[in-house]
Amino acid sequence: MSQFINGKLIEGSTGETVDVIDPSNGTMVDTITLAGSDDVKLAVQAAREAFPAWSRATPAERSAVLTKFAALMEERAEQFAQLESRQAGKPIRLTREFDVPGTIDNIAFFAGAARNLEGKATGEYSADHTSSIRREAIGVIGSISPWNYPLQMAAWKILPAIAAGNTIVLKPAEITPLTSLLFAEVATEAGLPAGVVNVITGRGSTVGAELLRHPDVDMLSFTGSTGVGRTVLDAAATTAKRVHLKLGGKAPFVVFDDADLQAAIHGAVAGSLINTGQDCTAATRAIVHRSLYEKFITDVADLYAQVKLGPTDDPTTDLGPLVSETHRDKVAEMVERARGYARVIGGGIPSSEDGDLAAGSYYRPTLVADATPDSEIFRDEVFGPVLAVTPFDTDDEAIELANDTPYGLAASAWTKDVYRALRATREIRSGCVWVNDHIPIISEMPHGGFKESGFGKDMSTYSFDEYTVVKHVMFDLTGVAAKPWHRTIFSREA
Repeated sequence: MSQFINGKLIEGSTGETVDVIDPSNGTMVDTITLAGSDDVKLAVQAAREAFPAWSRATPAERSAVLTKFAALMEERAEQFAQLESRQAGKPIRLTREFDVPGTIDNIAFFAGAARNLEGKATGEYSADHTSSIRREAIGVIGSISPWNYPLQMAAWKILPAIAAGNTIVLKPAEITPLTSLLFAEVATEAGLPAGVVNVITGRGSTVGAELLRHPDVDMLSFTGSTGVGRTVLDAAATTAKRVHLKLGGKAPFVVFDDADLQAAIHGAVAGSLINTGQDCTAATRAIVHRSLYEKFITDVADLYAQVKLGPTDDPTTDLGPLVSETHRDKVAEMVERARGYARVIGGGIPSSEDGDLAAGSYYRPTLVADATPDSEIFRDEVFGPVLAVTPFDTDDEAIELANDTPYGLAASAWTKDVYRALRATREIRSGCVWVNDHIPIISEMPHGGFKESGFGKDMSTYSFDEYTVVKHVMFDLTGVAAKPWHRTIFSREA
């Protein structure tokens, strides 16, 4: 079944099918029938009809459902890990130790956060009135999630929305929809009322476009490329919808001259290869002090060479394939162009001599040294296991290079000097700046960017700012019919 609408798994109405392919070996995982216009209408209608009751449920009632949801996810963790690994080409170690546990922790967090939706306490801010603030659910949320983290991104969209009392229609990427559908199914098993979460699987050009412009959708949330993010903004303008965008990134990895070099080297390898580099927060631009530059390049390249590519179901595999052959070829072409202006170390598509790797969309870890700040490889998203490196001489130059990008999602600074670290966290224009680490995220802290990386936050209680509307309620305390301020509008003789 390819759609989850009003509490049930159903087939899409178009009759058009798409095979979900395991990118590690090219085999078919499942076949889905794509949604069409009628499915979008059904899903939005189901969400609209479910909204009044769910938005009036008490925080404790919503929390109880999410608590049970987390427990059911724990019971089915291995099923989710296997399915996520196969549809997205992730090593099973990554899905078991990162994607699935992180998702379960998110559910548990929002089960608690659902009981902590606070507004300003009642008080007399005017001598003649009592005021209070209500936080209320917005309504039906239309969300679009990407293919790189199908399960986690579905959770990041769904959980804060429903914890705050909204209902949602989620469109996952049609090439990786399976764990999103299962996620909605398990949530319903936990007691989530029908229609609160709906998942429609279809193409962005048709189903996504209609969802964005549907008049009964009150808010849009999108994670994906900056280019598509602009399309979302255009669509939202037609009905003045609220918008939450988490877009691209080109994270700087700044290594100062006093850094623990071995820690930075290990951090660069882990931070650049997470999810085979298909991560908007991955380390992609290493900005390294000239005194450490050549040693950094040599040791990162040596560590890259030790990373094991292999079958995704093998727990010893370090690096999986890219999501498709088309995407792998795009990454390879960017690297090939870089050979004309920089030093390319490693990389390449496995050949028939590499055995089973040749059947998948694998690409070897690649270091691009001496990349100038104006080069394509240094400025544009590659979304693959590629790290571009450039040197700097002064702290001012390092900060300038870190900020010389249209993006601002994540960054890291590597230094033992507390004052230098504080300056970097203050002056680097990114939604998250790590010090002496790169990538860790936790449910209690927000995730979102500056500039063309979008606006709004995922995770944490800050995400409730996206999914609630603040209402001011004011009571007159005097009981007087003719208020003193009325004289500014009309006067009456005593």
